[in-house]
Amino acid sequence: TIGVLVIVWLEREISAGIQQSIGREYAGPLGILQALADGTKLLFKENLLPSRGDARLFSIGPSIAVISILLSYSVIPFGYRLVLADLTIGVFLWIAISSIAPIGLLMSGYGSNNKYSFLG
Repeated sequence: TIGVLVIVWLEREISAGIQQSIGREYAGPLGILQALADGTKLLFKENLLPSRGDARLFSIGPSIAVISILLSYSVIPFGYRLVLADLTIGVFLWIAISSIAPIGLLMSGYGSNNKYSFLG
């Protein structure tokens, strides 16, 4: 996790230097606390739902996408004894579970009831 924190910090520093931004130093020394501030802001953001769309589809779609991606890791062997599910059909199950993620994204797009939701 330390490596991820360093990479995120370097990415922020480099992109801010390219954009000649001066705001990153306000969140701690050298902007180290900026990721914590962004995470806190994300937790307290308002959950906006479309007024004309289906709120249930719009809300459950991203959950289905994330859960299917996390479940696909259950069939990947990480070591000799480090296997969550020892299956003979592991590759096929991995492909099947991974193919559910786009369905969740399509559900969110359909639930927004927007004419541009399926473009791109």
